[in-house]
Amino acid sequence: MDRDRDLQQHISQNGGNSRFVSTETEDKKSAKAAVLQKDVGLLSGISLIVGTMIGSGIFISPKSVLLYSGAVGPCLLIWGACGILSTLGALCYAELGTMITKSGAEYSYLIESFGSIVGFLYSWTTVMVLKPSSFAIICLSFAEYASTPFYPGCSPPVLITKCMAAAATFIIVAVNCLSVKWASYVQNFFTAAKLLIIVVIAVAGMVLLAQGETKNFSNAFETSSVSFGSIGLAFYNGLWAYDGWNQLNFITEELKDPFRNLPLAIIIGIPLVTVCYVLVNVAYFTVMTPTEVLLSPAVAVTFGDRVFNPVAWIVPLFVVFSTFGAANGSCFTAGRLAYVAGREGHMVKILSYISPKRYTPAPALIFNGFLALIYIIPADINTLINYFSFAQWFFYGLTAFSLIVMRFTRKELPRPVKVPVILAVVTTLVSFYLVLAPIIDKPELEYLYCTIFILSGLIVYFLFVYKKFTWTHNIMRPITMHLQLLLEVVPPEKNE
Repeated sequence: MDRDRDLQQHISQNGGNSRFVSTETEDKKSAKAAVLQKDVGLLSGISLIVGTMIGSGIFISPKSVLLYSGAVGPCLLIWGACGILSTLGALCYAELGTMITKSGAEYSYLIESFGSIVGFLYSWTTVMVLKPSSFAIICLSFAEYASTPFYPGCSPPVLITKCMAAAATFIIVAVNCLSVKWASYVQNFFTAAKLLIIVVIAVAGMVLLAQGETKNFSNAFETSSVSFGSIGLAFYNGLWAYDGWNQLNFITEELKDPFRNLPLAIIIGIPLVTVCYVLVNVAYFTVMTPTEVLLSPAVAVTFGDRVFNPVAWIVPLFVVFSTFGAANGSCFTAGRLAYVAGREGHMVKILSYISPKRYTPAPALIFNGFLALIYIIPADINTLINYFSFAQWFFYGLTAFSLIVMRFTRKELPRPVKVPVILAVVTTLVSFYLVLAPIIDKPELEYLYCTIFILSGLIVYFLFVYKKFTWTHNIMRPITMHLQLLLEVVPPEKNE
């Protein structure tokens, strides 16, 4: 108690920003600075990309992509096109990530190219809505698949599903707060598990094709009726399954040899996922007609029931593994964005603090988990996916455009990886198409709400970042001090 009281007095005297260093740490004079450590190697980097991309999307999105594309043929083409588009975007990010070696992905690149205000609008939207809503969506998908076997013949109660999603959120945040290595081990294990079930489904589909199950492919482009907006919505749902291709850029500062491992992980990870996704969708259509796919509450589970009886339970089990691993990857990277935004002064300072013992951004991780819990309460998965994709692809397009801008404005920056500028042009144009097409085809209020929320960040920026009102500092100072004591975290040191 005396030690805590002395520590509290010391922190208070230094404005709640002193570095809490334990007596043991001082005595040992550890060589490690209070910064995030470079603990993520190539394998873990590939696992993060693949493990975050392969989550709930491939088990939920197939029927949505089919619904908006209209037939089997266009559906498979869109799945392949989504993989190509994700690869183009990721190659642009490989140049940006090796040119600007800061964590935070789009946040760091937008600040460098367009200035503080644009970077703040991205962090405001992403930290407060996009990242936690994505985390919530994946945890809800995990809960749906985990609870379904206990309620045969009917849907699980909503309360049970949401309670399981909340429990998963708590466990994942706890693991990420305790250790970067533990989080990496979890990611590697669940990535291996999800690749296993993907391979099993794909091989089963190839066997069925070889046995002549091709009736659903004979007139693959018939009854296809699509519009400008419906194609955009089909891409939305397909790209939701691919989302995660940029995740490694959020942790550049923790990546071993980023100049080599960042582009290499992208080149290996994304084409691997693309092949897996196309083969899995082909497998689905060898067993189910388009109508059956649309009516199935869980496409992968229906496939397992028809193909793998009496061991059909392995499919929902591995889907649970897949969604849990994706949620872990989402939490891992979301914490780094909040951490970097706090370090830059665009979020409250406590979010930039890290544990001097575990080298994890615990406050940022807990904050992201708390917001995810809020989004779980009223969540409707399809609405969240559309909301997420609309805003996210606006920032993807803006980031790709920043690569073009910095080719002229920041010529002096080293570029260990340099991609043809046409890739950035294509990514920018397609991204803005994905933003505008559904709005033009079918305007909905959710797009307006999203735009209003993004622009409301200008007011927040003016009041709390640009003006820096002293009364907000006086309010946050005691809160920061007590949270620093509770969580045993310190401000980050400069990594020399």
